[in-house]
Amino acid sequence: MVLISKYLVPKGYVGITIFPFVFLKYNYLKTNETLLNHERIHLRQQLEMLVFPFYIFYVVEFLIRWIRLRNWNKAYRRISFEKEAYTQEKNLDYLKSRPFFGFVSYL
Repeated sequence: MVLISKYLVPKGYVGITIFPFVFLKYNYLKTNETLLNHERIHLRQQLEMLVFPFYIFYVVEFLIRWIRLRNWNKAYRRISFEKEAYTQEKNLDYLKSRPFFGFVSYL
């Protein structure tokens, strides 16, 4: 389910996925298929990891990369979940053929 909330989406981002919802900052983003595909990839990742462990793994991976890189954006972009989503966001058929735990190949 896609919801609009400019207050739940962090500054500098246009969307965030918190299972089972996708929050977008602005209504017009509902037509952005690339962004929606990116967020759907995150929904699949969250579902595969039974939701809560996804968030733990996401935060731990981010913190390790942030400590190592000392750069918020670089650390964010190198999270395995984000690497998969950014790499495949333009492939609108990706989720049809995505392997189970597909993010592992991006570690």
